[in-house]
Amino acid sequence: MTSPQSPRPGASPDDGSSAGEAPLPRHVAIIMDGNNRWAKARGLSGVRGHHAGVEAVRAVIRRAAERGIETLTLFAFSSENWKRPASEVNALMELFLMALKREVRKLHRHGIRLSVIGDRSGFSASIQKHIASAEALTRDNTGLHLVIAANYGGRWDIAGAARRLAERVAAGELEPEAIDEQALDEEVSLSGDAPVDLCIRTSGEKRISNFLLWQMAYAELHFTPVLWPDFDGAAFDRALADFQGRQRRFGMTDEQLEAQQSG
Repeated sequence: MTSPQSPRPGASPDDGSSAGEAPLPRHVAIIMDGNNRWAKARGLSGVRGHHAGVEAVRAVIRRAAERGIETLTLFAFSSENWKRPASEVNALMELFLMALKREVRKLHRHGIRLSVIGDRSGFSASIQKHIASAEALTRDNTGLHLVIAANYGGRWDIAGAARRLAERVAAGELEPEAIDEQALDEEVSLSGDAPVDLCIRTSGEKRISNFLLWQMAYAELHFTPVLWPDFDGAAFDRALADFQGRQRRFGMTDEQLEAQQSG
């Protein structure tokens, strides 16, 4: 795997970009924000906003697959979201379970592989069972890798990776001197995927909210005022175009970048 501290390799011919066009991101992460504000503006309950957000999820998954994105990670429920009103949390859990029951076979038919990252122990036995079933069903699919971050936090992820490395040191399996960026990178979530190239956040908020802190070390950030239920394939395309218009330096000078590209 490419280290988050290193520039991503050159785009492959099937990355969805045309000859001479800047490469598309391999890994796109999205903080789906604005469901409650969307509903409030329409005099609806927050739950209705979350249901509307599911349609946006479908649209973006479809467009990401069409554009040849390798990995799409969606921030569905953070470890901090348990602080929300119980009625909203319960509704979100019901919606999550419903999606696992109804949507997974559609994903499977389209060759999409599903993974869920986060602390599953916080979920009901039924949700945990359906997560495991969904991952098993789609494990061998070779299309888009769809990742749902649920009960996830970036600090939780890094702390867990550090703990596992410490356990290996205590067991005599690993020397402390062997712990470096690569060793930690192999322990965090999504260690088998490319680092996040592009992070999109909807609703006008401009922060990353403890999302994929390690994996987004060199990600380009795209903030849009569009509320999540209104975010569609066209909005996704605009975010990709924004990414393609940026110059990613990874600490290098213009001259070094030009030499690398010409070589």
